Amino acid sequence: MPLHRPLLALAALLLAGCARAPAPEPVRFFADGQPERLAEWNVLYVADGRLRLNARVLPYDLDSALFTDYAHKLRTVWMPAGAAARYQPDGALDFPVGTIISKTFYYPRGDDGTVLRSADTGAEPDGGLTLDRVRLVETRLLVRRASGWLALPYVWNDAQTEARLMRTGDLVPLTLAGADGRRQQLDYLVPDENQCAGCHGTDLRSRQISPIGPKARHLNHDFAYASGKANQLRHWQALGQLVDVPAGTLPRNVAWNDPQAPLDARARAYLDINCGHCHSDKGAARTSGMWLDANTHDPLRIGRCKLPIAAGQGTGNRAWDIVPGAPDDSILTYRMESTDPGVMMPELGRALVHEEGVALIRQWIAAMAAQDCGA
Repeated sequence: MPLHRPLLALAALLLAGCARAPAPEPVRFFADGQPERLAEWNVLYVADGRLRLNARVLPYDLDSALFTDYAHKLRTVWMPAGAAARYQPDGALDFPVGTIISKTFYYPRGDDGTVLRSADTGAEPDGGLTLDRVRLVETRLLVRRASGWLALPYVWNDAQTEARLMRTGDLVPLTLAGADGRRQQLDYLVPDENQCAGCHGTDLRSRQISPIGPKARHLNHDFAYASGKANQLRHWQALGQLVDVPAGTLPRNVAWNDPQAPLDARARAYLDINCGHCHSDKGAARTSGMWLDANTHDPLRIGRCKLPIAAGQGTGNRAWDIVPGAPDDSILTYRMESTDPGVMMPELGRALVHEEGVALIRQWIAAMAAQDCGA
C-alpha cells in the first residue's frame, strides 16, 4: 500500500478530533413547566471542553456584584427575536415575556481538588468558560413568563457534563484555597425556591419576584465583547435589544473595589447591590427603617445614629445601626462580620464573611465625622 494513504488517514482522524462539535438547536423558551435539565433551554451548552453561549445569548456583568462566598459568575440574557427590554432609570430593566436570564456560579480550580478564592475577572472573551480551569457549581435561571418571573436553580454534576433542576436546593462541599495558603471548608448553599423568592421578592406588597442585577446603574460601563469593548447599555441599544434609552448622562454606580473611586461612592455601591434589594422603601426589610439602596440619601434612613427595630440578638448589644466614626460600635459591621444564621446580614446567599467588603464598610464608617448618637 502506498505510504501516502496511511498518512492521509491519520490526517483525517486528527482533523475529525479537532472539529468543533455542532452548535445546539436554538434557545428554547418554555412558557410553562419546569424542565429537569438545563440543556433543554439551550441557553448554554458544553462542547469541546468549554461551556459556550448559544446564538444571540448576550453576556454581561455588573459594576459591583452581589457577594456569594467568593464565587465567580457568568451572566447572560436572551430575549426573543424582535423583542427588547425597556429602559428604567431606577429598577431592573423591563424585560419582555420570553426573556431568559442566566447566572452560572463557578470557581477557578486549584490544586488537590480545591477551588480558588480570587477576584472575579469575568468570563473568557467569547463569554464562555474552559471547563478544566473551573469548577461549575450551579446555574440559576430567571424566566419571564406571562404570569411573571420564575426562578429555577440547576446544579452541575461532578463531571460538568450537565446541570439538573434542584427545586429544594442543595449543599455542595468545597475547599476554598486563598493566595495566602489558607484553606476554608465551605458548604456552598444552592437556594431552594422559597429562598430565591426571599431575595428576588423586591416588592413586599406584590410579593412577585424580579431581577436584581440588570439595572441601568449596574450595567452602565464597558464590557469586553469578542468584537471589542463597548458600553453595555449602548451595545444592547445598538442591537435593538434595549429601547427608550434617554440621551445624555445615565445613572452609574462605581465598582466597590475600585481604589480610584471615592470611598463614599464605593461603600454605597456595595450596600446597594448586597443589601438594597431588601433594605429599600419597597423591599422585605422596609420595616427595619434602614434603607441602603442607591436612591436613599437621608442619613438617618441609611442608618447613622438610627435605633434598630426588632433586631433582637442581631444588635450584638450595640445601640445604633451606624455610629459615625466608630465601626466597632455599629450594628451594621457586627452583622456583616457574623456567620450566625440568626445574626448575619445578608441572611441568605452566604456562609462566609466577605472580608474585603467588611473592610470597606468599616473604613467608610471610620471616615465619617465622629458623632455621639446618644446626645
